[in-house]
Amino acid sequence: MLPGIIVQEAPGNHKNGTGSTEASILEHLSTEGQNEASQGFDTKSALEIARIINHEDAKIAGAVKKALPEIAMVIDQVARCLRDGGRLIYIGAGSSGRIAALDASECPPTYSTAPGQVQYIMAGGPKALASAVEVNEDSEELGQRDIARRRPTRKDIVVGVSASGRTPYVVAATAYARARGAHTAAVTCNQDTPIQAAADTTIVADVGPEVISGSTRMKAGTAQKMIMNMITTGAMTRLGYVYENLMVNVHMQNSKLVERGIRVLMAACHIERAKAVDTIKSAGRSVPVALVMLKAGVDKPEAVRRLAKSDGNVRLAIEDNVLEL
Repeated sequence: MLPGIIVQEAPGNHKNGTGSTEASILEHLSTEGQNEASQGFDTKSALEIARIINHEDAKIAGAVKKALPEIAMVIDQVARCLRDGGRLIYIGAGSSGRIAALDASECPPTYSTAPGQVQYIMAGGPKALASAVEVNEDSEELGQRDIARRRPTRKDIVVGVSASGRTPYVVAATAYARARGAHTAAVTCNQDTPIQAAADTTIVADVGPEVISGSTRMKAGTAQKMIMNMITTGAMTRLGYVYENLMVNVHMQNSKLVERGIRVLMAACHIERAKAVDTIKSAGRSVPVALVMLKAGVDKPEAVRRLAKSDGNVRLAIEDNVLEL
């Protein structure tokens, strides 16, 4: 353990999880409890199974809603870090890590972020995305080692994602990043867990027991996906990579995304397709540059200057203003 970092978890957590202390911890996690609504689940018909799952899934949005103030805090912190040249680094294990990896990997094509701006660290490495390597999540040392390799600083925000809130790998990594001066947040589905003590801000979506006890890829996983969608979508919108509700920073790397860029420009500027295509070509295939050119009535060099001045915020570039967060 890194000197000066205290991870609040019971002895034995970093080992094989077979001790009585581990059993006691799991007993008090709502995500590990038995769900009365799914009693006798194995005797149900396919339609009954679907109805029970759907009924439980309907509770997720309400649980996330209760955490909106904390989600908003993290959105603004992520936006500030990215604006100042820092990174958003997710760290997770198992289903939580895979969901975090999905959110991070979708930012470059959606918002043209640089590959290093939004990152993920997965317990067990990239191979764990497709194959279970869950033993790694019990290691505090591996969590510290993996985050240390990214050299977190005060410019960065590290978000630990753990449905249980007690995953040793994630808790230790989050605590390490915080000790190194990075901003930290946590996304979990249980109250009063070790990760809450390790992070500056904790987002708790208390979705309750799963239909299949302990299967946190279900309600907990869906809640985490919703929250991470909010974090990155909110941060990118605050940075001005969205205009109205349009994906103006789309990275036009394939035919679908090229078509989306053309349609975005048509909708934002109320122009015909031919003019949208011509403007995008003259803007160097950049939708933000094309949009500023059309909305502000300026040439490409002036549009580029304005976008640089506003840190890429399209609306502010149109207004020739600067970004403040």
